[in-house]
Amino acid sequence: LLSHDYGDIVAQELLYRYKQNRSGRLTIKSLCLSNGGIFPETHRPLLLQKLLKDGGVLSPILTRLMNFFLWDMWAGIRNNDGNLVIDSLLQYINQRKKFRRRWVGALASVTIPIHFIYGPLDPVNPYPEFLELYRKTLPRSTVSILDDHISHYPQLEDPMGFLNAYMGFINSF
Repeated sequence: LLSHDYGDIVAQELLYRYKQNRSGRLTIKSLCLSNGGIFPETHRPLLLQKLLKDGGVLSPILTRLMNFFLWDMWAGIRNNDGNLVIDSLLQYINQRKKFRRRWVGALASVTIPIHFIYGPLDPVNPYPEFLELYRKTLPRSTVSILDDHISHYPQLEDPMGFLNAYMGFINSF
């Protein structure tokens, strides 16, 4: 299972459910996370995320502004009026605190290989605080730290570095 950002939270919940019911239909053989704020205590949401999370009158305006800068992502968000639910989607920021024990506990207690691909310039998961807590909490997990200029979207900012890190992880077991 490969995930990024919000997908890391989804992956943690899947891992928790997998651990609770091994006879289910889901089989997770490995997990590779990327630049997701899995620890509420080191997560630093951007101002834009905070404003969108709280919804209100600013949400439609701010999501339209994203159109100018990130057209492809915006097109995906706009599909089926997805931009109208961004404030609901961003509630994972609050849920991360509520379910920390469940989600981080799932990562800490499974025996499958876990890896984290990290862009160290990420403002949401600041270096070195995030990485220190990650290594302390999940000592069995491995980490790939990409080049110093890589930020929150390593799969877009350094596709080959990201791919090499992921393939290195997959080929390690």
